[in-house]
Amino acid sequence: MLDRIASPKNLKSLNTAELATLAEEIRRTIIETTAETGGHIGASLGAVELTLAMHRVYDAPNDKLVWDIGHQAYAHKLITGRQNQFSSLRQLGGISGFLKRQESEYDVWEGGHGATSLSGALGMAVARDLKREPHRVIAVIGDGALTAGMAWEALNQIGHLKSPMVVVVNDNSMSIAPNVGSFSRYLTELRSAPGYARLKQEVETLLESVPVLGGSLRRSIERLKDLVHFAVLPQNIFEALGFEYFGPIDGHDLNALIHVLTNARSIQAPVVVHVITQKGRGYLPAESKPEQFHGPGPFDIASGNPRVHADTPSYSQVAADTLVWLGQRHPELVAITAAMGDGTKLDRFAQVFPDRFYDVGMAEQHSATFAAGLAASGMRPVFAVYSTFLQRAYDQVIHDICHQNLPVLLAVDRAGLVGADGATHQGIYDISFLRAVPHMEIAMGKNEAELRSLLVGAVERPGPVAVRYPRGSGQGIPLDDHIEDIPWGHAEWIRHGEDVTLVGLGPIVYAALSAAVMLEQRGFSVGVVNARFVEPLDTQTLLEVSQHTKAILTLEEHTLSGGFGSRVLEWAAEAGITVPIRIGGIPNEFVDQGPPAHFLERFRLTPEGICRRVEEWLARGSEEA
Repeated sequence: MLDRIASPKNLKSLNTAELATLAEEIRRTIIETTAETGGHIGASLGAVELTLAMHRVYDAPNDKLVWDIGHQAYAHKLITGRQNQFSSLRQLGGISGFLKRQESEYDVWEGGHGATSLSGALGMAVARDLKREPHRVIAVIGDGALTAGMAWEALNQIGHLKSPMVVVVNDNSMSIAPNVGSFSRYLTELRSAPGYARLKQEVETLLESVPVLGGSLRRSIERLKDLVHFAVLPQNIFEALGFEYFGPIDGHDLNALIHVLTNARSIQAPVVVHVITQKGRGYLPAESKPEQFHGPGPFDIASGNPRVHADTPSYSQVAADTLVWLGQRHPELVAITAAMGDGTKLDRFAQVFPDRFYDVGMAEQHSATFAAGLAASGMRPVFAVYSTFLQRAYDQVIHDICHQNLPVLLAVDRAGLVGADGATHQGIYDISFLRAVPHMEIAMGKNEAELRSLLVGAVERPGPVAVRYPRGSGQGIPLDDHIEDIPWGHAEWIRHGEDVTLVGLGPIVYAALSAAVMLEQRGFSVGVVNARFVEPLDTQTLLEVSQHTKAILTLEEHTLSGGFGSRVLEWAAEAGITVPIRIGGIPNEFVDQGPPAHFLERFRLTPEGICRRVEEWLARGSEEA
């Protein structure tokens, strides 16, 4: 049946039994594809019936269907003309794991980070009203994203403007990890009070059945509606904000979904449709372990087990274990995550120190300022956050952490290229925006042993520190009980060279070392420096390097705009350094999904690429001389 669905228009003629059959085909396709490619399987399996019902009721792409991130949207991709491309999901040159405007006219909004759909959808609704267009706007947001402040800012304005639109709350009790906080408990109250929706509907049916209502009778019946409301549920926050509310609705009941969405379509006011779905629906391993199936790599369908097992611990694991070690020695150390306890491996810290671990939900802005408040009161907070999500807390880093010079440690995970998640998740901007802020210190080790040392040193610093580390497995460096004491702000001069010195930040130092050996075999004298610090920059070592080499090439897995190399150039210009300096990194472009190795080769950051870069540079230099 899926092969016959060229566009959502083909759904209009299907009855609910046929839609249910299609839903099972879609689930099977999602499972079989993500078993090969990896991907965000759990939320997408849970949203299949919801997707079919929305496309059945609404007329996309004329009606604007705005998804909050693409975790829920694989079924949407499959029924909007991309089933033949679906096997290329998240692959180099394939379709995106998220939504992409240039990929399909049905993708009207690109959401890689959560809680943006409501603001974007409201903008579309207001634009529609100003242009006097007739189409409808529907936003789909998960309950996890409703822990983000931005979502509530949007709800506040939607309720104020009263512009007609539908907000579908896809409530599966999770974001990436199980949801936390008082609003999560509130949604649980709504889910546990199905009598509210039933009684409310019965009273509204009564109103409709009375042909003529006098003033006193109408007021009495309206009062009855209020009494039903408060008798069954103390307060519905969505209605208090100015929304019509439908729910909770079984998100796997196609008849109920189609009925409610059809009713919501006709209301000339903001509407919330509260839908209850099951993350991982239809695939037992994902149902039983939803956290593991948020965004797994390739897996075995029969068992659900990952196909690839790393022989060495990941940088995230090493960072988390180091924080546990530090927590045992520093009772004032507190760990914070924004709904990423499993991804950052802080669940390890939570097991040992449950009273000093805080998952604040999808709320990076709050996380940063919460950490600042802890630090201002004598605690040592560590906020473990992916580089891409730290972007969401930039004002708080400047205003609340750095301006007050508070000792907050930012454990910046996924720093560098991240692979299949693509452009919205690349960790290639944090140096640029962090090093512009006074008091912020930035460090990155070449391997997992140095990561441990830098985290230990960072906890002793008097002000804010960001310690960066990449995604994936470490270098395989043995980790014993001894943690090396790295002098803060000091680079490591690994080998000397007269022709050129390669100055690398992070694990790219190993590519520099391999390139140095290759270049030596070709007759060049090449030095290598492990920078380790962006701020404070080790200017003394760089000065000595400039006095002993003819050229300097910096290397980083980060955008060239404002990155480590730019920092070195700024120092050189101020210090009057005359040695030629060039910088190697990622050009100022959005980097799409694909293996990091591919992009490292493309940007000449592999050993071979570094060799070509150096040989061409030095050859031109000799010709000019």
